Amino acid sequence: MATDVAPAWADILDGEEIAYRGVEPPRTARTEPLPDNLDPRVASALVATGVTSLYQHQAEAWEAASRGENVVVTTGTASGKSLAFNLPVLDAIARAPKTRALYVYPTKALAQDQARALAGLRLKGLKPAIYDGDTPAERRWQIRKWSNLILTNPDMLHVGVLPHHDRWGDVLHNLRFVVVDEAHVYRGVFGSHVANVLRRLRRLARIYDAGPQFLLASATIANAGELAQALTGEPATVVERDTSPKAEREVVIWNPPLLDPELGQRASALGEAARLLSQLTTRGLRTICFAKSRKAAELIHRFTAERVDAATAKRLAPYRAGYTPEQRREIERRLVEGELLGVTATDALELGIDIGLLDCAISVGFPGTVASLRQQWGRAGRRERGLAVLVASEDALDQFFAREPEALLSRNVEAAILDHANPRILDPHVLSAAFEAPLDEGDADTLGGEALERAAALPELEHTPAGYVWKGRDYPAARISLRSGDADSFTVVDAETGSVLGLVERERAYSTVHEGAVYLHLGEQYLVEELDLEGRVALVAPVNVDWYTQVKKETETTIEEAERIESRLGVDLHFGRVSVSEQVIAYARKAVRDGSTIDVVPMLMPETTFETEAIWFSPEPAHLEGLEQMPTLLGTLHAA
Repeated sequence: MATDVAPAWADILDGEEIAYRGVEPPRTARTEPLPDNLDPRVASALVATGVTSLYQHQAEAWEAASRGENVVVTTGTASGKSLAFNLPVLDAIARAPKTRALYVYPTKALAQDQARALAGLRLKGLKPAIYDGDTPAERRWQIRKWSNLILTNPDMLHVGVLPHHDRWGDVLHNLRFVVVDEAHVYRGVFGSHVANVLRRLRRLARIYDAGPQFLLASATIANAGELAQALTGEPATVVERDTSPKAEREVVIWNPPLLDPELGQRASALGEAARLLSQLTTRGLRTICFAKSRKAAELIHRFTAERVDAATAKRLAPYRAGYTPEQRREIERRLVEGELLGVTATDALELGIDIGLLDCAISVGFPGTVASLRQQWGRAGRRERGLAVLVASEDALDQFFAREPEALLSRNVEAAILDHANPRILDPHVLSAAFEAPLDEGDADTLGGEALERAAALPELEHTPAGYVWKGRDYPAARISLRSGDADSFTVVDAETGSVLGLVERERAYSTVHEGAVYLHLGEQYLVEELDLEGRVALVAPVNVDWYTQVKKETETTIEEAERIESRLGVDLHFGRVSVSEQVIAYARKAVRDGSTIDVVPMLMPETTFETEAIWFSPEPAHLEGLEQMPTLLGTLHAA
């Protein structure tokens, strides 16, 4: 990579699109020698890979872990968080090879990445292995028996480990560490489920006479200590002073040019991102472009490939969920080995997979939180000067940040919030825990007092002298989707070759692989010829058209129960349970060149319904006088 890449992009940043341009200063590393009390074999393995010292925050984490404390490290992208949690684990395994450690990652790609890094240490006695849905059945018993560092994900832990703990007795009995990487991802519904899974793990470890330490790593968030305790049920020492080096980074807010000043209509953010990505990659700058949806990532990739020469196009790739494991790993390999110049990705690559040194990072649309934006931007300029760009969409919040950049750049990172005790989330985990072992009062220490209260109220449980037990014949964990999605995926099959292209979750299938849809996969276009709802298969055929498809939905929200009501400034605020019904009623064919609608095709897909929680308000009629005349009334929701 060039020693000073700034001149390569300087001429791109002088147009009317530039709403803000500034520079974030560099930071010098602060280091300490490797700890004297680190096992010499671990120290030698680190030195052999070029690690001869620690950043001060890594040393701080080592000291806290050495005191037996739970630890959460919350520092920036590429600050060495993995080494911070690896050190105590590797030291313990080197001293006692029967020690077991469990690493929990939110994605399979992250587990694969860490497994490669651990194997590269060549530490004698270290036996890392991945245990997830892709692990062959014949390998699973071997991993349970021989591996002392098992890498998995919350979903597999939930359905593949805890309900079958009798097969995992040796692992649980010797479980010394549980590592939770990318902890900031565990917020909202997903985080609330994962918090209950980790509590169930703690409970079973205690039953097997173990009390593991928790080591967590998180992007910079406002409440790392609170999040660690909410996830694990135990307090943790917070390490938050980032002492790693950081190169100077140029920051740009790019607002697509106005097409119609009267209507405020701007050029497509996707098209502008493709234009920028093509200019950067043509100059040889390694660039990652983050999109907010799978279709957007595929479209940006396709638009970019059409703008560059054939040699550069071969060094571009999209990356998103829904690819086969083989496809994902091939893209990851090309990223790590530097074959790719440009990648368009969903937030799957926002997380900490090591994809090498990048020059530029583009975020297409504000990703929803400052923490996510900083995580994406942190991919650029890790060692040399980098470029970070936010391409604003037409969304009102994006346009506000384009007009008032300091409102974005000075904003603090957000807190990660979860509620593991929400009965709608807690109840199925109480049932799962009762299946795993009878529940009694002693379990309040690990599961929480709320779990015991709910156990007494759940009709699926029977109170026996041993405690509350599951009365059913199946195992309840199989009923829970941690990510609040439907487990029934549709397989996308090339009708001409019979090969499987990828998978689409049921809730996405009705919008993305309906008959007549243009399905984008690895930058290629396919037309959906048939969607078999019963067999959950979408048959597609390759096409080359100058249009894409976008569905039209009808959404209806029904208030089921108002749990809380407060009055503020004459307005009644309600919080409660609602059901949301959605149905795809048509799809539009839109021109690639400008997004204009070619035609609209009516159709009816099955209705989907889900329950959630919502806030709504009931203003006095007098407050609404005249508002019905305002064309942008719905835009006021952005103030919430």
